[in-house]
Amino acid sequence: MPDSKEHPPWACLALRGWSRYGALLPVAFLCTFLVLLIPTPTHAEEMACADCHDDSPSGEAFAESVHGFMECADCHIETAEIPHPDEMDPVDCSMCHDDVAEEYLSSVHGQARAHGETDAPSCATCHGDLHTLVPSSDPESPVHVLQLPETCGTCHSDPEMVQKYGIPVAKPIEAYHDSVHFRMCEEGEHSATCNNCHGTHALYAASDPRSKVFHTNVPDTCGECHAEVTEAFQKSVHGISAQHGAREAPVCTDCHGEHRILAPDVETSPVFASNIPKMTCGRCHGDLRLADKYDITDTVPAYEDSFHGLATRSGNATVANCSSCHGVHDILPSWHPESHIHKDHLAETCGTCHPGAGERFAIGTVHKLATEAEFPVIYWIRWIYLGLIWGTIGGMLIHNGLDFYRKFRNPLPRPSPWAVPTRIRMLLGFRIAHWCLMVSFAVLVWTGFALKYPESWWAAPLLTFEGTFGFRGWLHRAAAIAMIGAFTWHLIHVTIDRRARGCIMKMMPTMHDVTEFRQRVQWMLGTRKEPPKCPTLGYPEKLEYIALMWGTVVMVVTGFAMWFSTWMLRVFPSWFGDVATVIHFYEAILATLAILVWHFYFVIFDPVIYPMDTAWINGREVPARTMEREEDSESQPPLAPGVPKNTESDPLGQTKRPASG
Repeated sequence: MPDSKEHPPWACLALRGWSRYGALLPVAFLCTFLVLLIPTPTHAEEMACADCHDDSPSGEAFAESVHGFMECADCHIETAEIPHPDEMDPVDCSMCHDDVAEEYLSSVHGQARAHGETDAPSCATCHGDLHTLVPSSDPESPVHVLQLPETCGTCHSDPEMVQKYGIPVAKPIEAYHDSVHFRMCEEGEHSATCNNCHGTHALYAASDPRSKVFHTNVPDTCGECHAEVTEAFQKSVHGISAQHGAREAPVCTDCHGEHRILAPDVETSPVFASNIPKMTCGRCHGDLRLADKYDITDTVPAYEDSFHGLATRSGNATVANCSSCHGVHDILPSWHPESHIHKDHLAETCGTCHPGAGERFAIGTVHKLATEAEFPVIYWIRWIYLGLIWGTIGGMLIHNGLDFYRKFRNPLPRPSPWAVPTRIRMLLGFRIAHWCLMVSFAVLVWTGFALKYPESWWAAPLLTFEGTFGFRGWLHRAAAIAMIGAFTWHLIHVTIDRRARGCIMKMMPTMHDVTEFRQRVQWMLGTRKEPPKCPTLGYPEKLEYIALMWGTVVMVVTGFAMWFSTWMLRVFPSWFGDVATVIHFYEAILATLAILVWHFYFVIFDPVIYPMDTAWINGREVPARTMEREEDSESQPPLAPGVPKNTESDPLGQTKRPASG
């Protein structure tokens, strides 16, 4: 034994221990090795479970699950007793997940299950088999962002479950699959799923103030992702009203939808530009009950009849809508200093589309109806035109109706084309102008009324591409240019051609027109036996020509006022555009009806010339019309030099064959 004086105390103790127990160390290592080879009681327990429970999960599948670190008895407590009881209590997940279990028990699902509704979802209903449960980040998990809609849809898209429990929302999963949120999830981006909006375990009915989708809680729920938008909304007139308990005050879901939330550039979205006035804002601001309850002015009809509204109704996505002027989420009353439509900001707001329009936007009210006496200019123009339309078209119908009745009861002779000398009625220059006018007028009527009545079936072909290209508008303007071209051609023709000038001079009204009209009325009423002999150009032609000239000027002026609205608003106050819109519309109605009732009767439906007066094709007057004319040589249109009176002449002055039989 070493001397303790030469070694420290701890070394002496070590030497003594080795001398006494060193021989036991190999035995200790052997025992440890044998212990590691002997199965533990739990492993033996697992093997025993598999012996009886053929449906138990394989060791590999369970080991890879989130519960793989646990043992069977950790969840199945009653299995410690063998044999097991015939009826065992279900596994209680709250042993580990007590906080989640507490939320679940208070939820609509937990309460339903507590009241005996076995259809109500349990943990396994949503998360899947607890033995093979994988994390929610795993694409195979039933609660993965892409799988969760189908998981919730197991109940909420089941017609029997919906009917049994009175679930109010129909097909929410199908709607969500169309949404921008689901599409973002498919692309791997973070986006809202069912539990983001409704909650994960603490799910409550929408009528429960604790619910994330309770009316006043919706902005905060959406604000979890859209914080800046929510902040602006909470300060808006809608947000403040909702916070003060106004149940009808719109929140996010009222405008954007609930499950089928689409991007603003999708044509079927409620917040697509052309859908906003009717589908979104119009739902409340066009509701008479809400207007009375909250003292809201119903501005929807006024907007729909305005230039902006008409273009929006036709599908134009670039024209100003409600949000263009009032804002999107930060909507404030007009008196609020920060409002987009405050008098100090109005020119700036409108200047977004009409740059440089100036302060004239602040003059007058924006939303106004032609039927409201509050706006006298528009009001009286409308009533004047209505009186003019009813009086003019009504008089035309009476006149033509009596004329048709008299000719039907006492038919006038219809000679063959070879029996009566015919004359040149329309020179070539007139016919060219007429062809251009005829085509351009028809296109203008079609494209113009398609703007006013976009929901009509005959307007649909024009509006197919209105949301992107604006085909109707460009076609309408092209037709307007063509009509102006026809009008200009007519003026040039009359200026340079002596015969054309002489014909137009005969369009000037005279007292003979009054006499002719009186005698024709007497004949139509039966107090005169024979119809009056009329000049080559009688009062029907003169009235129509004067109306054509006047109407063309009015339509061109008002049309250009709407076409070049930005320039107009730099010079004139804002109400000038509304006046131009009203005049343009009612003048179009008057012109269209005049063509249908007056012009078409004398060139198509008049029994004397039916089925058509072909003068617009070959320039010659039909024989029956020639017989109605006076024999006065002064009424004859000028013929080419050297052509006898009873021979035909073409517009170029070339002699034709004798017209007499």
